[in-house]
Amino acid sequence: MTIKPLADRVVVKATEAEETTKSGLILPGSAQEKPQVVEVVAVGPGGLVDGKEVTMVVKVGDKVITSKYSGTEVKCDGVEYSIVRQSDILAIVE
Repeated sequence: MTIKPLADRVVVKATEAEETTKSGLILPGSAQEKPQVVEVVAVGPGGLVDGKEVTMVVKVGDKVITSKYSGTEVKCDGVEYSIVRQSDILAIVE
């Protein structure tokens, strides 16, 4: 099964979370923060959204920073994804 986003939506997948701190302490899963740097998996077509023309800037494969609590989390074939609006993406990491 694949996820095809609509309008200005972007499907992102979390990158590997840090499991240790800089000082070497190992963090359990419950203590880890939701990653903000994610990889773009699929991009919607853009178009007319809320009466305004939206051009998609991000592309598949980009690493981006999203707002901390943005998006809707979904699970597909055992993999967790988030679906966010392009406006919830703060920056592209180069």
